[in-house]
Amino acid sequence: MKTISEIKYQISQGKSWTDLRDEYLSRIEALDSKVRAFTPEGVYKDAKVYSETGELYGIPIAIKDNICEEGRLTTCCSRILDGFLPPYDATVVKRLKQAGAIILGKTNMDEFAFGSSCETSCYYPTHNPWDLERVPGGSSGGSAAAVSAGMVPVALGSDTGGSIRQPASLCGVVGLKPTYGRVSRYGLIAFASSLDQIGVFSRTVEDSARVLKVIAGFDDMDSTSAPVDVDDYLEYLDRSLKGLKVGIPKEYFGEGIDPEVRHFVNNVKVVLQDLGARCDQVSLPHTKYCVATYYIIATAEASSNLARFDGVQYGLRVEGRDLIDMYFRTRETGFGAEAKRRIILGTYVLSSGYYDAYYLRAQKVRALIKKDFDIVFRDYDVIMTPTSPTPAFRLGEKLDDPLAMYLSDVFTISANLSGLPAISVPCGLSCKKLPIGVQFIGKPFDEKTIFKVAYAYEQSTPWHQKEPVGIRDCIKQIDIEKD
Repeated sequence: MKTISEIKYQISQGKSWTDLRDEYLSRIEALDSKVRAFTPEGVYKDAKVYSETGELYGIPIAIKDNICEEGRLTTCCSRILDGFLPPYDATVVKRLKQAGAIILGKTNMDEFAFGSSCETSCYYPTHNPWDLERVPGGSSGGSAAAVSAGMVPVALGSDTGGSIRQPASLCGVVGLKPTYGRVSRYGLIAFASSLDQIGVFSRTVEDSARVLKVIAGFDDMDSTSAPVDVDDYLEYLDRSLKGLKVGIPKEYFGEGIDPEVRHFVNNVKVVLQDLGARCDQVSLPHTKYCVATYYIIATAEASSNLARFDGVQYGLRVEGRDLIDMYFRTRETGFGAEAKRRIILGTYVLSSGYYDAYYLRAQKVRALIKKDFDIVFRDYDVIMTPTSPTPAFRLGEKLDDPLAMYLSDVFTISANLSGLPAISVPCGLSCKKLPIGVQFIGKPFDEKTIFKVAYAYEQSTPWHQKEPVGIRDCIKQIDIEKD
C-alpha cells in the first residue's frame, strides 16, 4: 500500500506508468470480488496517462460513480441512469488528467449518494476490507474501500452530509471534505446543491493535501465555485501546533456514542496537548437540530434535482400508454426504495402549505447552526469531534431502519450545513479490530490548518499504518506473488 510520494520515487527510478497501472489493475482483479469497491463495468483496463508533466503523473486514482467522465458509464449506481455516457469531463476529472493521474475506474456508491452504508447501490453492496461482513460506510463506500484495500492509493468521493468522512472513519483511511466552493462541482451529478462537495480519500494526510492542490480552485463552469486562492498545502504540514487552540464541543459526546469511540477520541486530545495545542470544551447549542434540519433541506433539494430523470433525455426509458404514463413507469422502475423515500419526503416539505413550516424553517435553523460555528471560531482555530458515533456495523443491520441509518451521519452533517472544511483521520481500533476516526473541522477556506493538525496527529500515532484485517491474507498473497 504505497503513498503518492513512494509511487513518485518508483517512477523517478525508472518504473513506467503502464507497469504501475497493471500492478494496481491486478490488485483490483484479485481483491474486488470480495470487496466490491468498483461498479460492474467500472474498472478501466485501457486507462492511460494524458500528461507526463503533472504533479500526479503516474498516480492511479478511482472516482465515485456520480462524477462524469467523457465516454465512461456514469450511473450514480441507479437504474434510472442505465447506459448514460457523459459527453464531457467533470472539472475535477479534467484537472486530474492534466496533472497526469491514471483514472482506473468508477467506484460503487449508495444510489444517488442516498445512504450511509453503500447498500442502496443498484448493483451490490460494498464490503468493508476490515471485516467483509460489515459496511464500509456511505455514500462513498466504494472509494473508501478501494483505498483501504490498497486497490488505489487515492480516490475521489462526494460529501453531502458526511459521505466522505464517515466511510473514511469506518474503513480506516483519511477522508477530506473541502470548504463548499473550494472544489468545482461541474460534472458532479447533484444530490443537494447547497450541500454537495467533492473531496478526497487517501492513506495519508499528505496525499489528500497533494490531490486537493490539484483539484481545488475557481471554475467559471460552476456558479458556486469560489474565487479564492489555493494554498500550497504541503508547506503547512510539518509545522508546530504550539499555541493552536482546539475546541471540543460537549454536544458531540452525549448519548448514542460508542464507548470505544469516546475513548479513542479523548486520547486524541491528550496527543494534541502533548504537541503543544490547547484543548478546551466548547458548545454548539443547536447541534441537536442538525439531523432534522439536514433531512429537510437535503431531501427537498434531492426531490428538485432528481425531477430531471424522467426517461426523456438520457438513461432508462420505460414506454407507457402516453407521456405521463412513461414518466411514471420510468421513475417507478428506475429509482430504488431509498431514492423514492427521499423524493417523497422532499416533495412533501416543498409542497404548498408546508413550505414555510418545514423548508423555510429548516433554512432559518441552518443559519443558527452556522452561527454557532462562527462564534466558536472567534476564539479557536479548529474544532475536534468524533467522525462516526460507532465503528462499522453489519451489512443489513440498519437497512430496514431509515432513522437509525440517518443517525450514522450525526457528527458530520453540521460541516455541510455550515459549508466548512473537515477531515477524518484514523485514531484507533475497536476491540473487534474495526477502525475509529476523529474529525477536525476548520474555518472557511482554511484547509491548511486542518491539514496541519491532522498531519501532526497522524505522524505522532500508528493508526494510519494499520492494514485491514478482513483481507490481510489476500493482500499478503498478492505481495508474495509480486515479489
